[in-house]
Amino acid sequence: MQTVAIEQLTLFDLERRFGVQAASNSGFFLEWQQALTPLTPEERSRLLRVEAAYANLERRSRLENTVKLAVVAPLLDLAGLFLPPFYVTTEKTVEITTEDADVTRRGRLDIWVLKDQLWVLVIESKRAEFSLKVGIPQVLGYMLAAPQTDCPLYGMVTNGGSFVFLKLLQSGTPRYARSKELILDQDDGLGQTLQILKALAVAIS
Repeated sequence: MQTVAIEQLTLFDLERRFGVQAASNSGFFLEWQQALTPLTPEERSRLLRVEAAYANLERRSRLENTVKLAVVAPLLDLAGLFLPPFYVTTEKTVEITTEDADVTRRGRLDIWVLKDQLWVLVIESKRAEFSLKVGIPQVLGYMLAAPQTDCPLYGMVTNGGSFVFLKLLQSGTPRYARSKELILDQDDGLGQTLQILKALAVAIS
């Protein structure tokens, strides 16, 4: 049987090889849709600084390794995910490439695991073509590789400017669902991202 590395997985691979199915029930992933706790003025003020930092990085083509420092780390901190009972480990960093007109472009996938139930996949790239779609199959692959559990597993995929959340249930037929894409500087996307992270922290703590 051919082996496919996790960083090369597609949604088709997950369906064919592992029986993963997209959940058809709209209530499967309510955690990101439910009434979320309002953010405090202090949290809103901190997010304004994050947005300003991202805008500055965007002007400079989002230099490698700065997205997670300027955007992801503050979000995890504000959600309380650096404090007990949570812990953060960097599981793996892999390189992704695309070929376009004989030019190879490279990006990185950084996998952070929090309390073995929340995976954060950071796509770092100087090129916009590394969209969140690149990361969704990979983070689901890592979630599938986690020890079997009846508890839901969650993931977040981000390139610093956009965010998508995932939920996976392994028991029986593996099923997953995703949130809508949240955009940092549109419709309070960054605020909603923090609210969802805080809700997921409560769900898994």
